[in-house]
Amino acid sequence: MTRIAERRKALTDRMAELRGRLHEIEGELESHHTRDWEDLAVEREEDEVLEHMGTSGQAEIRMIEAALKRMDDEEYGTCVKCGDEILPERLDVLPYTPFCRTCAGAKAVD
Repeated sequence: MTRIAERRKALTDRMAELRGRLHEIEGELESHHTRDWEDLAVEREEDEVLEHMGTSGQAEIRMIEAALKRMDDEEYGTCVKCGDEILPERLDVLPYTPFCRTCAGAKAVD
């Protein structure tokens, strides 16, 4: 299996995992129907955590979808900002990153 094919599989597996988790979060958020004020307060705190997890999961899914599109367009592994190669070691850690290390560092400073 080629390195791109391995990365594609890892990304699609991760996306499936995230979608499953989002489905569970939605179910949990919809299941709260307590009338007790104390329980309601605890549930609301839990809901805020779940909503944050859902938001971050959705953001990661969008990044994965963008990486898969770059693969389809044969642009994967190339920095979208400067056009340099994204080092394989960086892609091992962040397989959906669109930026090389230099541009990612500059983006964090901006």
